[in-house]
Amino acid sequence: MIVEMADTGKVLVNTHLTALSDMAAPDIKNFRQVWKTIDPKRRREIIIRLNELASDSVELNFDNIFLNCLRDPDADVRSEAINGLWENEEPALIPLLIDLLNNDPEEKVQVTAAQALGRFALMAEINSIAPKYAIQVGQALLDVFNDGNKPVEVRRRALEAVSPLTTQQVKTAIKTAYESLDERLKIGAVYAMGKNCDTKWLPFLLKELKNSDAEIRYEAVTACGELGDEDIMQYLIPAANDEDIDVQLAVMQALGKIGGNEAKLYLQKHADEPNEALRDAIETALNEISILDDMTALEIAPQPDEHEH
Repeated sequence: MIVEMADTGKVLVNTHLTALSDMAAPDIKNFRQVWKTIDPKRRREIIIRLNELASDSVELNFDNIFLNCLRDPDADVRSEAINGLWENEEPALIPLLIDLLNNDPEEKVQVTAAQALGRFALMAEINSIAPKYAIQVGQALLDVFNDGNKPVEVRRRALEAVSPLTTQQVKTAIKTAYESLDERLKIGAVYAMGKNCDTKWLPFLLKELKNSDAEIRYEAVTACGELGDEDIMQYLIPAANDEDIDVQLAVMQALGKIGGNEAKLYLQKHADEPNEALRDAIETALNEISILDDMTALEIAPQPDEHEH
């Protein structure tokens, strides 16, 4: 099957690609041999298509292929392989990603590895993996952020990835990036404030809602939504009139995440917004609030006494 796909003169057929799902060990060995002979452009094409197929269908699993492609000579293939492992929560993946983050020669791959490690940082914070992995992931990402020789984009993504961890070292890193003279690090810091879920960041975020840079305003609004504090409404709702459409959309999403009567009333009042993108965002936000309300109602509903007959 893989031999047929190697032929650049033939169109890639989905049925051939789906046959690579859950590939067994003997087949993987054959795959490795043929894969080395395939033109880099074709390899990129195949790995992108496998990624798309896996995203569209939960039944397809190409992890064995993606894992093998982490060492591909082509940086785009390596980066796409990391993306393909987005649902893989096996701790065995952590050292592989850390190695790519630290040692891959291409900035693009380092960035993608950092972003992938963010998944494990979040898992560590909510205790869904062993504490030792929290230390391993946290230290690796902080070391990269603190390494002034690393490209700024890699440092920024490492900070964003580590931000769910609520350690003092992470908070110090966020503050350092926020006070940095590099705009990209500051943007990363504002994003990280939301993921860090600490209301101590609120004064910084409220200040950045008025920043002249639309990208920072966008990240500040999004971070406010992550913090989920209803007291933010008096500052967040005025941002709905921002001159930048992306900031306006971010406000609607944030209102949906925070919920509460004030958010609901505002969204209902603007449900007939003429701009289609905003109208869709408002509808989605109202649906989110409805789900939140239903969950809250279930939590506070009196439970039947199990001793009653």
